[in-house]
Amino acid sequence: MTYTTHLVTDERTFAELGPEWAELYRRCEAATPFQSHAWLHSWWLSYGRPGRLRLVLVRHEGELVAAAPLMRVGRPVPSLVPLGGAISDYGDVLLDDARGEEVVAALTEGLAAAARTALVDFREVRPGGAAERIYDHWSGPRRRVGDSVCLELPAVPMDELVARLPSAKAQQRVRAKLRKLTSLGVERHVVEPDEVDKALRRLIELHQLQWQGRKVTSEHLRPRFCDHLVRSVGPMVRSGDAVVTEFRLADDVVAVDLTLLSRRLAGGYLYGAHPRLRERKADVAVMLLDACAEHTREGGRGTLSLLRGNEPYKLHWRPEPVVNQRLLLARKHTAPLLGAVVCDVAARRRGKELLLRWNERREHAGGGRS
Repeated sequence: MTYTTHLVTDERTFAELGPEWAELYRRCEAATPFQSHAWLHSWWLSYGRPGRLRLVLVRHEGELVAAAPLMRVGRPVPSLVPLGGAISDYGDVLLDDARGEEVVAALTEGLAAAARTALVDFREVRPGGAAERIYDHWSGPRRRVGDSVCLELPAVPMDELVARLPSAKAQQRVRAKLRKLTSLGVERHVVEPDEVDKALRRLIELHQLQWQGRKVTSEHLRPRFCDHLVRSVGPMVRSGDAVVTEFRLADDVVAVDLTLLSRRLAGGYLYGAHPRLRERKADVAVMLLDACAEHTREGGRGTLSLLRGNEPYKLHWRPEPVVNQRLLLARKHTAPLLGAVVCDVAARRRGKELLLRWNERREHAGGGRS
């Protein structure tokens, strides 16, 4: 078969790729919602910078059969990195599952040509991601290092998630919390596509309210993030790649949850909850997990992902920690860039370890003085 590789740097062409990108996305089982055209193009509109777009596309007889959605950055070293940035939990490429290794070879060749004097730096690749096939095929210098940790649960009904808890007492507490939600009259409502925009703006309002006066991810409160969510999630709901759920008390929306969906997983991405829920002794984490577990029952998904972060409320459910990968690909003349990034990763990791130990010692010393 003859495969042709194209490098797209034009934003208008990126916008026009939507329909055929969606078809390729459906043919790549490893794809997550963060590789959908709706998510990536919307992200570019909010966060992209002119002149940096690099889409490496592979076609066979005009049909799109592979795509690497990237952008060029200059720091810490010249690199091609996935679109989606820090607000995306997974980065990856798209490969048509029906194609053989020839399409992998074609996309790999296209990436090498597009990189030129830059490093190819695939961040946050979920184990089993399509980019692993590119890494395996790459003939130049390469390195694989750990990236963020995501926490995952099996895609089973809520009753089975409760049964995973370590003690009968813990299981009884969760069942009591579920009964409490019922007794309060909390009602769950899946938002229709034409109401998604309004619901997402409510989600952002509630998210800001629930974190008022506490440390929060500042990006979630910025207008560009809200614009991105409103612009991307509506089409994703229509295509089955997302679901927005409202929780109501006496017809008043007191919480909104956004869950992203793919063939392999359902992932709770963001929520907003009114403080009134906690004041009335409603356990928001249990409420959200119960709703998310319901979404995994549809479509044969195998994983309920809590996405990045190891917050205590997540660890309560005994999830499996799954480490995303960072796949670094260089050519012979850019090998020094690879070495520099590997050293930077090691230094940052060591710095985090030292800071953690210092905090632990300070807490211990403070406890001893009291």
